[in-house]
Amino acid sequence: MLKIDVEACIGCGLCEDTCTFGAIKVEDSVAVVGETCTLCGSCVDVCEVGALSIDTVEKNVPDELKDWAGVWIYAEYRDARIAPVAFELLGAGRKLADQLGVPLSAVLLGSALGESAEALIAHGADQVYRVDDPALANFTDDAYANVFEDLIREHQPEIVLAGATAIGRSFIPRLATMLATGLTADCTDLAIRAEDGALLQTRPAFGGNIMATIECPTTRPQMATVRPLVMKPNSHDGSRQGEIIDFTPDPARLQSRVRVLRSVREESDEVNINEADVLVAGGRGLESEKGFEMVRELAGLLGGATAASRAAVDSGWIPYPHQVGQTGKTVCPKVYFACGISGAVQHMVGMQSSDTIIAINRDENAPIFQVATYGMVGDLFEILPKLIERIRESRTGEAGNR
Repeated sequence: MLKIDVEACIGCGLCEDTCTFGAIKVEDSVAVVGETCTLCGSCVDVCEVGALSIDTVEKNVPDELKDWAGVWIYAEYRDARIAPVAFELLGAGRKLADQLGVPLSAVLLGSALGESAEALIAHGADQVYRVDDPALANFTDDAYANVFEDLIREHQPEIVLAGATAIGRSFIPRLATMLATGLTADCTDLAIRAEDGALLQTRPAFGGNIMATIECPTTRPQMATVRPLVMKPNSHDGSRQGEIIDFTPDPARLQSRVRVLRSVREESDEVNINEADVLVAGGRGLESEKGFEMVRELAGLLGGATAASRAAVDSGWIPYPHQVGQTGKTVCPKVYFACGISGAVQHMVGMQSSDTIIAINRDENAPIFQVATYGMVGDLFEILPKLIERIRESRTGEAGNR
């Protein structure tokens, strides 16, 4: 609960102005909290005299949870290959497992899996639970959730991670319900709390206005889905040794109420900014659709692709397939140019894992500079033309020296 020290409170009104939910009012020069308080903590952060605090209730963790151990990731297998997000989950899971001192395992479901299990071991898995059955050739929520549930109940992992893909978002919530445990969706960060080993799951909340850290202290497993291209994958190590455990499910658990007649791949000419090594992104600072001409020119010179913030897309300056952020795509290029992008939380969630971030903004206090590798403060309509000219001169000089 939110506690207010009436003796310390000076009635300045900062907490009232900060509260998004209108839960705090200053009455008779003292802050008063209402029923709409969500304990988000924003008022505590701004209180200059320390009059506000949040009391947390200590929850007793049932003794039976101590029997749950190990970190598992769901290795999504589609189109006859392991989805890239599985390797990203192994990178995140490896850190969690090492901190807890437990093995890292991957669950591989499908048909005609080939040497996929060996690839998972090479990317960091200590164990791979492989379920290779023709009944799993086509994904269905029923069969996949049933088999996964049986594995979890038998081996009792304390943490289960999956990608926030179409498949992960489809059956992982069902699986969490079957296990009567919690699930945090679309996480962008995962950590272990040192004092009790709890999984801290961070994700954007309230439309991306805050980053919420969620825990699941009284049930197991602790489950989370992770946005693709947010975590760094482990490098391939062919010398790694691991254990492959083949699991034969009960035929009854493979039955599904859904019958897949055929799968049709959608043909689309949409821009796939996820695969570009260089992205040049524009935001509200470009002021108009014409401003994107410079962005496209710079992207073309660098052999990259054009991206955008939601503000630019909503303004109609560029189509939605170029949008990066919480409501767009998550990207992880080698180089990301942020041109005229202030750096709202919703946008940074989608690009903060880029190897190198170069920000151009006239506002030296723009949040984008907090994550930028290099920053240029100034008018982008002066900086971009000079940058484009310099690159062209460099290319011309290289051609002349050949």
